[in-house]
Amino acid sequence: MNNKVKDRLATASFWAGAGLVICVLGGLLGYILYHGAGALDWHFITAPPETFRSGGGVGPQLFNSFYMLVLTMLLTVPIGLLAGIYMAEYSHPGKITDTVRLSIEALTSLPSIVVGLFGLLIFVNMTGWGYTLLSGALALTVINLPLVVRISEEALRSVPHELREASLALGADRWQTICFVILPSALPGLITGIIIAAGRVFGEAAALLFTAGMSSPALDWSQWWNLFHPGSPLNPFRPAETLAVHIWKVNSEAVIPDIRRVADGASALLVFVVITFNVAARALARAVSRRLQGT
Repeated sequence: MNNKVKDRLATASFWAGAGLVICVLGGLLGYILYHGAGALDWHFITAPPETFRSGGGVGPQLFNSFYMLVLTMLLTVPIGLLAGIYMAEYSHPGKITDTVRLSIEALTSLPSIVVGLFGLLIFVNMTGWGYTLLSGALALTVINLPLVVRISEEALRSVPHELREASLALGADRWQTICFVILPSALPGLITGIIIAAGRVFGEAAALLFTAGMSSPALDWSQWWNLFHPGSPLNPFRPAETLAVHIWKVNSEAVIPDIRRVADGASALLVFVVITFNVAARALARAVSRRLQGT
């Protein structure tokens, strides 16, 4: 077998692997959307769920999912980005760097159910907050931090070293070089990491069972500005059942008569939200990157 044949075989195997992944993903998404699309209407998306009767919706769960995403990313992105800048720009081989890397590896390998139990002990019981949005956001921050740190470090290291030297040669100090040269150049990679982390927030359920709870109070939109009102939608210290947790709860309890409709519709809505969020975030990242780089 000559080298040309080997190259063609290798290329064909790569295409086959990529095609298999696309087929599996397409089949999975098609199955979920096919069965759940019929349940999606305005009433289902905005109405509160029913406990024992049929005809309920997932409005509070959908809002809780987005609010949980905002709280989690407000905690995860600054800490993960600062840690990534340290690892890429300031760290040197030594005990401190080894300790940070070991911590990241350890956090990466933790199962989400273990993080949920950790959150139950620290964020729920020791703080006295109980099941709250903030407890869930802190638990998801623990899960997402290693991913954001790794991707931030890789994105910053991929910036050509000549850009740093040119910025420093023009009189900029190190921090100015990082803020105005390196970060804008690494923005597409950073946005990709943030999108992946955000997708995990939408789909995570195990950690939230023990931290954010499996119920949500009736939301009082007239009190949205009062962060300490029990029914305020923006109150971070209230229980909050997200869409992924609601899917698990509906299927596990099997109390409502239209369990199949709610489960299929909520699954299709969750997939649609994740896909829409990914597409919108990537489009925004490309627009911001072009503006910052002047292309």
